[in-house]
Amino acid sequence: MNLPSHLLEAAVQEFAKLPGIGKKTALRLVLHLLKQDPKDVEQFSGAITRMRDEIQFCKVCHNISDTDTCSICSNPGRKKEMICVVENIRDVIAIESTEQYSGTYHVLGGVISPLDGIGPDQLTIDALVTRVNEEKSKEIVFALNPTIQGDTTIYYIRKKLNNPALTFTTIARGIAFGGELEYADEMTLAKSIRNRLPVDSYIQ
Repeated sequence: MNLPSHLLEAAVQEFAKLPGIGKKTALRLVLHLLKQDPKDVEQFSGAITRMRDEIQFCKVCHNISDTDTCSICSNPGRKKEMICVVENIRDVIAIESTEQYSGTYHVLGGVISPLDGIGPDQLTIDALVTRVNEEKSKEIVFALNPTIQGDTTIYYIRKKLNNPALTFTTIARGIAFGGELEYADEMTLAKSIRNRLPVDSYIQ
């Protein structure tokens, strides 16, 4: 792509680094910004910079937050005895959009995948075990993507906690095996949350 300005080309290259953004789309975005009021562009770039510099991760559940503790964990209306275990922050956002879950979350930061070099120590599993013991949790809801790696992670955590007082459930199979939560429609995901299943009947 031959562009008349090195500054324009540099901006296009940066936008093209974003997922799902090709060179042509990046060019359209940059040209759009070029037409905007300088104050609007400054506000746009400032918001991105502040987000990158100031955003935090909740010390309780590892979700993104503006403070040490996220708005979900600090909400007195949430059921603290129920923890929904998810792979990443996008899954929290997907489940919250259904408005069908009133407990708290725990973000693992991935799933166990030996082929990808990801073991239990690279996830927040130990933090989850400590949290469950300290908070006297009653139910662990597994909302991991229905894949071999997700099932392996559920099995590992189930054995790691090994607490007869805990109820272990998982979202129903409304999510197709091999699918990803963030791409499921809200109605399907909502039904999966409401119709969650005992883990023992899910993993054989």
